[in-house]
Amino acid sequence: MRLDQLQVAAGGPLYVKLKQAIEDAIKTEILKNGDALPAERDIAQSAGISRVTVRKAIDDLVQDGLLVRRRGSGTFVSKPVPRLQQPLSRLTSFSEDMRRRGMVAGSRWIDRKLYFPTAEETMMLGLSGGARVARLVRLRLADGMPIALERTSLPQDILDEPEAIVESLYETLEARGIRPVRANQRISAVTLADDESALLGVPPGSAALSVQRVAYLETGRVMEVSRALYRSDAYDLTAELSLQT
Repeated sequence: MRLDQLQVAAGGPLYVKLKQAIEDAIKTEILKNGDALPAERDIAQSAGISRVTVRKAIDDLVQDGLLVRRRGSGTFVSKPVPRLQQPLSRLTSFSEDMRRRGMVAGSRWIDRKLYFPTAEETMMLGLSGGARVARLVRLRLADGMPIALERTSLPQDILDEPEAIVESLYETLEARGIRPVRANQRISAVTLADDESALLGVPPGSAALSVQRVAYLETGRVMEVSRALYRSDAYDLTAELSLQT
């Protein structure tokens, strides 16, 4: 659809017609991954519509993941993001989950050291005085694409060398005979901070899924507490429910 024909084209409100025109240009590769959109004022002038209408269409496309705004640079066509589904009925590591999908799991380490625990870590992990915790902070990747920002804390006697973790925490611990048997998870919707958005490669203020996990050993001891922020444009959490009669 030519922008100068937008006013007379069928298809509902002007912003919807503009949105569809840009979507079609992306699907037919008239606009390719990484291409910059014209400035909003130029689009508005070409289509004979207001900049408010243009901004609404672009906002929707950014929310859908087809466009991305880069502060100080403009608006660009973004690489399509595959949606991943994580069943809540299985306790698996991120690496195991990615392998099941035929994808390559990766990590970009931000921190992995021993620290004196916070009051919350002491309480959640049931630590005694003087104990330390292993903290792991990393960006989780699927086929090289940032998917989640993960922060994990474990007692030092369970993980005394955080630097030994290269990829899968659970596989490293399992090699030492340590494996969680159950976990409680709490899921909520959050807004990412600017530094979190930058790490995950999404626009500032984007929504994310916050998954807080407390994992237990067979003895009932808490093995780890973690919080992962998943990109909401790339990750769905699913659960299978059955009717109890």
